[in-house]
Amino acid sequence: MAGRPEEGPAFQQPYGGDNAWPQELLDHLRPAGRDLRRLVAWLARTVGASVCLHDARGGLLAGERLLLDDAVVADVTSGRVSAAALQDGARHVRLVGIRHPGPGPAARAVLAVARPAPFDRRTADILGHTARVLELLLRERELTESGRRLRRATADLRLAILQLLMVEDTVSARRVAAGLWPGLLEEDTARVYVLEGTAAERDRLADACVDATDGRALVVRCPAVDEHVIVVGPSAEVGQRLRSLVADRPGTFLGGSPRQRLALTATAYGQAVTALAVARFHPDRAAVYAARTRPAQLMDPAALRAWAAAVLRPLDTLPHHVRAELLATTRLGLEFTAVNAAKVLGVSRNTVRARMDRVAALLGADLSRPTARAVVHAALNTEAAHGPCDPRGDASGPPARTRLTELLDTSALRSWAEGLLGRLDTDGRDLRGTLRAWTAADAHAERAAQALGVHAQTVREHVRAAEPVLERRLTAGGTDLYEVVLAQLVTGELPVPDLGAANQDQPDSSVHR
Repeated sequence: MAGRPEEGPAFQQPYGGDNAWPQELLDHLRPAGRDLRRLVAWLARTVGASVCLHDARGGLLAGERLLLDDAVVADVTSGRVSAAALQDGARHVRLVGIRHPGPGPAARAVLAVARPAPFDRRTADILGHTARVLELLLRERELTESGRRLRRATADLRLAILQLLMVEDTVSARRVAAGLWPGLLEEDTARVYVLEGTAAERDRLADACVDATDGRALVVRCPAVDEHVIVVGPSAEVGQRLRSLVADRPGTFLGGSPRQRLALTATAYGQAVTALAVARFHPDRAAVYAARTRPAQLMDPAALRAWAAAVLRPLDTLPHHVRAELLATTRLGLEFTAVNAAKVLGVSRNTVRARMDRVAALLGADLSRPTARAVVHAALNTEAAHGPCDPRGDASGPPARTRLTELLDTSALRSWAEGLLGRLDTDGRDLRGTLRAWTAADAHAERAAQALGVHAQTVREHVRAAEPVLERRLTAGGTDLYEVVLAQLVTGELPVPDLGAANQDQPDSSVHR
């Protein structure tokens, strides 16, 4: 191949009788027409040539691959020449460097055009003006990509802050947040909100939440549920703005938690998810976690803390950061599936199971059973609300099972439990009996059906029918189910569990069923 480099085509104004191509070229700058491949295809048709657009590394951006002189291409790419004209037998070739904005002569891309006829003035004009349009489109593309990377990095940073809050590392969460959102987590308390829309609209919903809260809240695309956006808002105004946002967006729902300490973000998140389920039935599509009577409120506080300390004492020998990590993971794993807990924490589901298995082994709790999960859940929540026990405290006293039996044997708790479970007695389908058999069978519909002598589908229908009566989610597990289990322990419908050898072979599907 022989040829001669030149300083570039003559970028002169179009002339002559052909007035169609300038308008056609301008059309490629319209928002609907900005496409590199479409523009290169147009150039090929207009000048009757083969056209190739490749980046500085040789990657094809548009058009078709052309056999070119590597040395000339290197001259154009490096900026030693801005353009080159070559003749290879019957083929006439022109190369134009598409420059980077700013200082430096290097090209970000090279436009190569090869055709059998020589390049006349009209063709050179078209090529020169097309190169300028390509420069604008490439610059827009780079800016768009930079913006996308920035948005992705910001979203990842928000998720990292949430994950730190979920494992109670509020110091690190504040340190990370301080760089981009100064003062966001200065308060010791916050509310957690969960908004639900459609997966397709989730990004727009998250952006709307960012705009509505005006930097006063942490907005995170939920890593576990594609339809959810999580918002951590220290200010009460955040909730008002989110309610207004939901009111203007049909098909969107909002669940919120009461104000909680930042260290209890995981607990607040579970409460917000529970409130979200209620919001689906509210006319304004928004609900806050109900401040209903909790069984822990009906227990002697000192005795409750002593019992929780006895349950969790085997963990006290662990280093503080290891203990906190294990308990934060277990608390979240008891509320959600292992897969969802792993996504929220940013770890693998095997890591979640390994941490929970370690806790189960240390506590001697079989977390495959709802009764054991309810007991451990109550102990974890007691410590979360009142702080860890004094590791120097007296380890003597009755076993944890005995202490729990005594805790549950009060008139206040019996009244609460009978009031809750008694709601089911008015249904002629014996929902209470089915629910008792289902929880006794570790929430397995098939095993409960065998014990009752009915079809498994009947068990599932009865359990689902009990949910609106009890105003609690049962099949999803978590706090609502554990409260019902505690009520069954109080009434004697289930035996108080003895913390024995834990079952290490958990099903792969979830931490709870």
